Amino acid sequence: MNCADIDIITASYAPEGDEEIHATGFNYQNEDEKVTLSFPSTLQTGTGTLKIDFVGELNDKMKGFYRSKYTTPSGEVRYAAVTQFEATDARRAFPCWDEPAIKATFDISLVVPKDRVALSNMNVIDRKPYPDDENVVEVKFARTPVMSTYLVAFVVGEYDFVETRSKDGVCVRVYTPVGKAEQGKFALEVAAKTLPFYKDYFNVPYPLPKIDLIAIADFAAGAMENWGLVTYRETALLIDPKNSCSSSRQWVALVVGHELAHQWFGNLVTMEWWTHLWLNEGFASWIEYLCVDHCFPEYDIWTQFVSADYTRAQELDALDNSHPIEVSVGHPSEVDEIFDAISYSKGASVIRMLHDYIGDKDFKKGMNMYLTKFQQKNAATEDLWESLENASGKPIAAVMNTWTKQMGFPLIYVEAEQVEDDRLLRLSQRKFCASGPYAGEDCPQWMVPITISTSEDPNHAKLKILMDKPEMNVVLKNVKPDQWVKLNLGTVGFYRTQYSSAMLESLLPGIRDLSLPPVDRLGLQNDLFSLARAGIISTVEVLKVMEAFVNEPNYTVWSDLSCNLGILSTLLSHTDFYEEIQEFVKDVFSPIGERLGWDPKPGEGHLDALLRGLVLGKLGKAGHKATLEEARRRFKDHVEGKQILSADLRSPVYLTVLKHGDGTTLDIMLKLHKQADMQEEKNRIERVLGATLSPELIQKVLTFALSEEVRPQDTVSVIGGVAGGSKHGRKAAWKFIKDNWEELYNRYQGGFLISRLIKLSVEGFAVDKMAGEVKAFFESHPAPSAERTIQQCCENILLNAAWLKRDAESIHQYLLQRKASPPTA
Repeated sequence: MNCADIDIITASYAPEGDEEIHATGFNYQNEDEKVTLSFPSTLQTGTGTLKIDFVGELNDKMKGFYRSKYTTPSGEVRYAAVTQFEATDARRAFPCWDEPAIKATFDISLVVPKDRVALSNMNVIDRKPYPDDENVVEVKFARTPVMSTYLVAFVVGEYDFVETRSKDGVCVRVYTPVGKAEQGKFALEVAAKTLPFYKDYFNVPYPLPKIDLIAIADFAAGAMENWGLVTYRETALLIDPKNSCSSSRQWVALVVGHELAHQWFGNLVTMEWWTHLWLNEGFASWIEYLCVDHCFPEYDIWTQFVSADYTRAQELDALDNSHPIEVSVGHPSEVDEIFDAISYSKGASVIRMLHDYIGDKDFKKGMNMYLTKFQQKNAATEDLWESLENASGKPIAAVMNTWTKQMGFPLIYVEAEQVEDDRLLRLSQRKFCASGPYAGEDCPQWMVPITISTSEDPNHAKLKILMDKPEMNVVLKNVKPDQWVKLNLGTVGFYRTQYSSAMLESLLPGIRDLSLPPVDRLGLQNDLFSLARAGIISTVEVLKVMEAFVNEPNYTVWSDLSCNLGILSTLLSHTDFYEEIQEFVKDVFSPIGERLGWDPKPGEGHLDALLRGLVLGKLGKAGHKATLEEARRRFKDHVEGKQILSADLRSPVYLTVLKHGDGTTLDIMLKLHKQADMQEEKNRIERVLGATLSPELIQKVLTFALSEEVRPQDTVSVIGGVAGGSKHGRKAAWKFIKDNWEELYNRYQGGFLISRLIKLSVEGFAVDKMAGEVKAFFESHPAPSAERTIQQCCENILLNAAWLKRDAESIHQYLLQRKASPPTA
């Protein structure tokens, strides 16, 4: 059976109705995380009871059964004992058959100090004094349904809680650090609305009597969907009405929606093996948006999906070192590695495309068939396709296999010709590669659901087709010569589009006058940017398109534009005209900055707050004079306690004053960090520390990252912030990682934090020889669970270098010429 970091003292087996036989040998296979028990004679087949006495350790690795450090309101340091078993760490808590398809019921009892809260998957059924020690009690929990080991959980610590009942009568509680129960109310409301939403959507009731959501101080992931006891990072669960910003509320709503979706999809029906992990994660990452859209329609969350998940997945999936959604998995380190943007974000994106292709009604019907048929069992990807095929009558498996079994996605090239009153379109598909047009033999093909809209009705598809061959001609009836035609309405299909120059020309005015819907404006700009990055078009063309966004009102469109300009800025930090691109950023962002101003206006909502923070941060970072002066003034008032900054303005102000500040500014920030009572505020400061520019202050920030002041899971974002903050920061962060590799690796071994650390710190390099240096370092310092990430990073460095060689000169010329004759708005 599986067993890791556990010493077995005695073990025995008692066949039903017979006496027990003691095991005579324990053979540990540490590499495979297994132990074999030997008995004096062959055991008879049949049921029986296996008893094992063992000793394990409460570790500091944030996996298995581990200890989490917290500070009491009076400032004393204490520890809670908590679990994190997914993917393969239940075996660190107790010997077991630790595979998703080997399901069982669990009767759990915990012997705990009587002044501590003890929780597990099920409700408490008994609590009795422990014979040997009056300070200790034995807490017994109800038997669980049939479930997988990775979803078992227990927590022992000090917590307060808020509770409510959902309208289906499920008891919902949110557990918070002592004294912070108030901060659990927002998540409680979301959870209480979400459970009935899923029950109706799946038409299957929530199967347990209660659900607890609990904030854990030291926590590697964002959250974990343990059945009935969902664990969260504090920042993914706690909201303080005064000190939490809008993006934190949105993040909490999404994570709660994601984990509660798993209670059905993952927990009630579980993937057969980790190859099908994407089913769990892709599905939950899609439906969390459906649920937030239901609870908070004012978030315009589906547009945000495109910039948060869809474009992120396409960026990774265009690499030669990507992988298919379904990936065969052997060793536990390979399991850790697939918790990436392909499983989550590409998974969610292809499910969104599938949902659009099938239609909501049949999709729901198919989901219900699937959950009912496989409840308390395991299923594979094809089982879901079969249910959806039965519900919709469409060739789901044939279409979806092209999206899950092969990596990558297509670039659709389209040109148009007016034939009397009709528009003839010629479409062709090829694999999209980050390095330019696909050059190999046997180009993979996809079955692509394509929607086509025109300027006559930009929000509805004029035609829907399934492109199931390399080339296709399509006739659009009754399209006037002056109307534009656009592919991929709503940016739902997982492909990129390259238009002939005439078609593109006709679409651009739709950006300026906003007649193209927001998500289509975003998709168009993002496609162009990635075509430029791949060398298919020139970067200057994209800069010209970016200037057409002067009237843009939509937060998500700006957010995506801002990301792409950030990527370009990082690239050009390797040149001597970095200042010129900063001027360009100021020109693009100052009109919207002036329109928004610093203070919320009556009638504004969630998205205005997000947009203001984004724009002021961008202008402040680029050194926009008026923004910098105002940020310094407000920061001074904030520090002196005259006028506390609203939560939504803190990140942009902190970033601006640090980037253009000195050692005193950094010291003030570190002091604010120490004083902050909320983890959200500590994280907010940690993420911007890397903006500081002088070499000795950068060292100071890096040293701080590994200090006791920073929680282990947050060290990664401090080092990543330094790497992304400046050219010098990038070199310093990489050196710091090499110098402190032992400590960092021991801290995060396995786990996806090590992958994130590597990605954040080396991705911005743009010199060929750096790729060689990164590769060489990890050859002598292996990190098995980050192997694929390292290959992707090296590939990205080479791509950056090629992009710089190809386009730097023309970008420089364009920026100079722009300065000489400014464009007229």
